[in-house]
Amino acid sequence: MSQKVTCSTKTKQSGPDQKIKSQLPKSATFGLKLEHCQDILNTNPDLDWFEVHPENYMGEGGPSHHYLTKIRENYQLSLHGVGLSIGGAQMPSSDHLARLKQLIERYQPASFSEHLAWSSHEMGYFNDLLPLPLTQETCTTVCEHIDHVQSTLGRQMLLENPSTYVAFEGPQMDEIEFLNEVATHTGCGLLLDVNNVYVSCTNHERNSENYIETFPHTHVGEIHLGGHAPDKDDLGNPLLIDAHDREVIEEVWALYEQAISLGGPKPTLIEWDNDVPDWSVLLKEAKLAQDILKQQRAAA
Repeated sequence: MSQKVTCSTKTKQSGPDQKIKSQLPKSATFGLKLEHCQDILNTNPDLDWFEVHPENYMGEGGPSHHYLTKIRENYQLSLHGVGLSIGGAQMPSSDHLARLKQLIERYQPASFSEHLAWSSHEMGYFNDLLPLPLTQETCTTVCEHIDHVQSTLGRQMLLENPSTYVAFEGPQMDEIEFLNEVATHTGCGLLLDVNNVYVSCTNHERNSENYIETFPHTHVGEIHLGGHAPDKDDLGNPLLIDAHDREVIEEVWALYEQAISLGGPKPTLIEWDNDVPDWSVLLKEAKLAQDILKQQRAAA
């Protein structure tokens, strides 16, 4: 019988009662891209919010800030970070956090989120979101980092479940248990990336429906949907890559419907970061998600 690993941490909880909680509208949208900004300003699409990567807006000015300022006048914003390295060995960079705090003060986003991953070590930064061993030590480190981030920013952070391609040996916490423990200890929310669920479960031969069934939906403040690229590993087994470069597939839509039926309507984002199509294609994908949200509200 495998050893059961639990999370034990002495970090001070920076719970939602002490921090500004995520306040995104429970509607669907897509990630804002610079090439679409003028079209959005010209047409004012019937959307409530957009999401951006804050790392793309940490400069002083330029076209990105020009357009984001104008769009912020009519739409709420969500910041989805990729650079804090929440799972790294060191505390998140104070310089990065300072720039992030300035950006939050400037645009007053309705939500901020990050990934359960690491991307830095000592003085090195990697252009990837790398997986973590889900151990008690890792859980304690992640809790400490999240507590520091939330205290520095003065707001709740949402933590996204990862897409993974390898599994670590040795005693591990179950991923859902790990995420629930972190949310309970720190008061952070969770970002349920449904495509990541499908990718990881396929890669590790697990059941994606069971994952959604047992996920702690009460902690979920946002849902992500996206496309993935099919591939094969060295042994010829199916391997899915979280590429964000195409439409959401039918199986992921079905998982999304399952998640909404269990947790209720949630703010929902279509992620399409590579081979970005015309914004009308993204608008169509967002409408599919919006229709599912409407159906769930009608059935409730």
